[in-house]
Amino acid sequence: MSYIIALDEGTTSTRAVLFNIKKQKIERVKNVPIKQYYPKPGYVEESATEIYSSTISVLVDCLETVGVDSVLGIAITNQRETVIAWERSTGKPLYNAIIWQCRRTMDFCSEIDLRYGNSIKEKTGLKVDAYFSASKMRWLIQNVPEVKSALERKDLCLGTIESYLIFKLTGGKSFVTDYTNASRTMLYNINTFEWDEDLLSLFGVPRHALAEVVAPDCVYGEYEYSGRKIKIAGSAGDQQSAAVGQGCFERGSAKITYGTGMFMLANVGDKPKNCDAILTTLGYGGAGKPSYMFEGSVFNAGSAVQWLRDGLDFFKRSKDSERLALSVSSSEGVYVVPAFTGLGSPYWRSDVSGLITGITRGVTKAHITRAVLESMAYSARDLIEIMQTEGDIKLDKLRVDGGASQNDFLMQFQADVVNTPVDRPGESESTALGAAYLCEIALGIKSVQEIASGRQTQKLFTPDSDREKYEKLYDGWKNAVKRCLL
Repeated sequence: MSYIIALDEGTTSTRAVLFNIKKQKIERVKNVPIKQYYPKPGYVEESATEIYSSTISVLVDCLETVGVDSVLGIAITNQRETVIAWERSTGKPLYNAIIWQCRRTMDFCSEIDLRYGNSIKEKTGLKVDAYFSASKMRWLIQNVPEVKSALERKDLCLGTIESYLIFKLTGGKSFVTDYTNASRTMLYNINTFEWDEDLLSLFGVPRHALAEVVAPDCVYGEYEYSGRKIKIAGSAGDQQSAAVGQGCFERGSAKITYGTGMFMLANVGDKPKNCDAILTTLGYGGAGKPSYMFEGSVFNAGSAVQWLRDGLDFFKRSKDSERLALSVSSSEGVYVVPAFTGLGSPYWRSDVSGLITGITRGVTKAHITRAVLESMAYSARDLIEIMQTEGDIKLDKLRVDGGASQNDFLMQFQADVVNTPVDRPGESESTALGAAYLCEIALGIKSVQEIASGRQTQKLFTPDSDREKYEKLYDGWKNAVKRCLL
């Protein structure tokens, strides 16, 4: 048995990644897109049935490719905070999945934040926001008759994506969630490692409707295919899984994933630290033990490149943004703050919209494209400065993954702006790779130490020595953000 299949259920697609255990490399990726629905302004949903059917589709593709007898385990990583309600007795979804991007509970969260924001932050490490799962669960209970009915019969399951998939894949035998995902619900106390009764009461979510919380390196059950049972083992939310894939097990290690948004995690050790501007979440520290991580969530990063491509027709392919950005020597004082859905960390302003500043008659689409790419690097520095100060850590390098990490211009500019080497790994699929590693640990194939030492660098970007230049550029970014916040 030579393979692990890592299921990566993301925001816009479901993927299965075929990981060769002997070669320690990814050999195949099967991808199926997921349709999003927008029933009202600010509402974002997906079909829970489609999420599961797409999962089965990519899983079976990989099983058939190498043969079921070659697969030792199935791992899962997922879009976090997204919520699904289903019947425990049948596994039937009771409503569409409410996606992490959904803002339908924004007003309620604003009210809760004024009264309970500080205590919720102390317990969960999270800022009260519609982004997280708790208010979505409350909305489902209060607004969907089928959910209310299942709750009254004590037949209701409320969970994040991985708990739903594990439940379905095991035929309803396992209703579990790992602590990395639980820590993103705003219902889990990261100090006591249990569902918090006060928060459950505040949001009106009954304990019996929630999954059992377990470690990311556990065996959760079995999936049966063609008469053979395959262990489901290893589960983590996408960003924590990417941190595992990048080997961020030690205090002071950090990674950034560039996707639709941009997510930075920095390991701050085995004791919780609280910071108003940055979230604290649980990551995997090895041997089932959690580590505390500062997390910065920038809501719009790759989405800004997509906007240039699809909305403004600047180029045909996202990767062409690098060529266009390099066609000019600088952005000529242009700054783009891509706050399409507000600003995330460290500003937490959902009421603002994006802006472009510094436009003159000589500005072209090349300057704007370059400024969009540069905005990602500036946003990363916003996060890094706070994390290093509040977490009392010093980053020796920044590990990167995700689509935009393949953009050499952006990675070099990132290193220059943060004055820290940027380390791009040999394997770019860090999120799925992390899930596969957790499966290996759960099945006793490899140790954390072996995984950390096995990480390889594809390219290291070292910062420019001209610090005055980049400090001046960063000051311009801060001024642009100030205008956005007005």
